[in-house]
Amino acid sequence: MSGGQAAAYPDPAIRRLITASVMAATVMNSLDSTIANVALPHIQGSVSASADEISWVLTSYIVAAAICTPMTGWVAGRFGRRRLMLCSIVGFTVASGLCGFASSLGGIVGFRLLQGMFGAALVPMSQAILLDINPPERHGPAMSVWAMGAVLGPIIGPALGGWLTDNLSWRWVFFINLPIGALAFLGLSLFLSDSKTAARSRLDLFGFAMLALAIGSLQLMLDRGQTKDWFSSVEICVEGGCALLFAYLFVAHTLTAKHPFIDLSLFADVNFTLGCLFGFVLGVLIFSVLALLPPMLEGLMGYPVVLTGLVTAPRGVGSFVSMTLAGFLIKRFDPRLMILAGFMLAAASTYEMASFSLQMDQRLMIASGIVSGLGTGLIFVPLSTIAFATLPSRCRNEGAAMFTLIRNIGSAIGISALQAMTIRNTAIVHARLTEAVRPDNPVLANTSPGFDFHAPVMVARMNAAITRQASMVAYIDSYWFLFLVTVAVIPLLLFLRRPQAAAGASEAAMHLD
Repeated sequence: MSGGQAAAYPDPAIRRLITASVMAATVMNSLDSTIANVALPHIQGSVSASADEISWVLTSYIVAAAICTPMTGWVAGRFGRRRLMLCSIVGFTVASGLCGFASSLGGIVGFRLLQGMFGAALVPMSQAILLDINPPERHGPAMSVWAMGAVLGPIIGPALGGWLTDNLSWRWVFFINLPIGALAFLGLSLFLSDSKTAARSRLDLFGFAMLALAIGSLQLMLDRGQTKDWFSSVEICVEGGCALLFAYLFVAHTLTAKHPFIDLSLFADVNFTLGCLFGFVLGVLIFSVLALLPPMLEGLMGYPVVLTGLVTAPRGVGSFVSMTLAGFLIKRFDPRLMILAGFMLAAASTYEMASFSLQMDQRLMIASGIVSGLGTGLIFVPLSTIAFATLPSRCRNEGAAMFTLIRNIGSAIGISALQAMTIRNTAIVHARLTEAVRPDNPVLANTSPGFDFHAPVMVARMNAAITRQASMVAYIDSYWFLFLVTVAVIPLLLFLRRPQAAAGASEAAMHLD
């Protein structure tokens, strides 16, 4: 690298301080996507809310973040990435403190909306910042660090939230953001210089409004569909119809407008487009499993919240290890081979999870979690690197926002689809099993001699046992589905191209080493 090129990047010491500050903001935001889940029953009792009302604590945050994420690219280009990050950190931290002090459901929901609005920019802009402050040969290690914050936060969130709630109070799942936000703001305000803003284009307000309404409607439908029995509910039908209508209007407008809200040249880059597709699938794999495991362990196995967090924590350990290694391996190996290895580990993990049973011990759960975590790291780091390797630097703000948005939509769709599939399969399997519970069945007479169909207590116990078995079968079916999705997406790796620039940088790094 020439001296002129080297001057374009911060000194290594400043770069490390910026990275630490950026990662504090990323972890703070990614933790909040799951840390509040385990505290919901305690919040519900504190504010005297119904089960349907308390769900808005999660829904409000998710919807606000989804709506505001596409806007972050334009705002960063218009006002500067540094200003956007600092305002987002202040807003998110203040909203977190207000959530902790809130004494009513309306207050918590309102402040969670603010959290989602201000937090939307933190993850995509942190990715763009790390790409800009590092030379190309260091993009792999930089994305390794960024991936740790983006992925490990949701994984360790439930365990940390359970510990804080049990040992302190549910309010501390919000108060924990205050010192982290203060450190992130101090570091970025001192060490991060403002990026050059893009040409100040006018905001395509109609395009943004249609995209925001489509995403908001979709998120509401996905988040509330299960509690409302999906399309048997008028609310869900309206939300689904609005999502389709606004999505159609957004696409039609984008294809015909001179200056659309989303620059379509982003998706002319094959690696970025396929990177977004793989990110969508990765969102399904990571977050749908995280949504299935706690209710399975607590509802079927009788695990307390803290033990559930401890048993699932090794998944985060596996991710940490593989992400650390991936940052160094990507300089020496084709990133496509690393992604392939990651998907193979993810497939092996879901295959192992499909052998779960009600009699299993914790070792199988821990082993499958470690394998899954290892696969996640080997996918996420090279994917984040290769998706942006050939994308022009002027497109990084908007590209990072779209990359995060599509991954988040994948996680939302995956969680809702897998939960609905599990619940419906439980009912189907339960119906099939109960067909055999009748007086003329000799198997029942041999396995449960003396069973009295006229004794309500015995019938209730039998029904509980059948429901437990049916639920386990439904969970296994869901894990098989994830296995098939993982295997099906692997052939798409053939269309990924290893950028020549990235390859050259990797070879240069190898010679420097």
